[in-house]
Amino acid sequence: MPPLREEDEIRDFPSLGPIETQVIQVFVDGVKVLGLPRSIGEIYGLLFISPEPLALDDLVNRLGISKGSASQGLRALKTLGAVREIEIEGSRRSYYEASTELKRLVGGFIREQVRPHLESGQAKVGNLLQVAATEEDPARREFYDARVKQLGYWIGRGRFVLPLLQKVLGQ
Repeated sequence: MPPLREEDEIRDFPSLGPIETQVIQVFVDGVKVLGLPRSIGEIYGLLFISPEPLALDDLVNRLGISKGSASQGLRALKTLGAVREIEIEGSRRSYYEASTELKRLVGGFIREQVRPHLESGQAKVGNLLQVAATEEDPARREFYDARVKQLGYWIGRGRFVLPLLQKVLGQ
């Protein structure tokens, strides 16, 4: 069995209890599948299982991550709609809590991550069709044309299915 890579290792959080640590690991595994940084899963996981909003410094101290990593992770999570900023009376610090609405989470991920890739992919398909048409070998040109059209079909279906997926998961 190959050794674990750093991003695959289960980190120990000495200041957290077992339920907090295990919930964080669930979200770390989830963001890994999505290709997002581990720290995003750690931050969201801690905010998700925390009964009260947490400040940036709380995240840094409890997770043992750098302030830069915590700040960058919070910014990404806010952009996705997964975290919201909370004002606490009498405090000048910003506090954060996890959004737990599936529709918002899925919608933010689709809006910020998936849809831009589908849109750029559709534009690339148009260019690929032009390039395929320049192939001199007729059999290869026909093969390329069929594959590029298949790719275009997949992208089109993805763009059609995304709003439906958002609606289904949000209700």
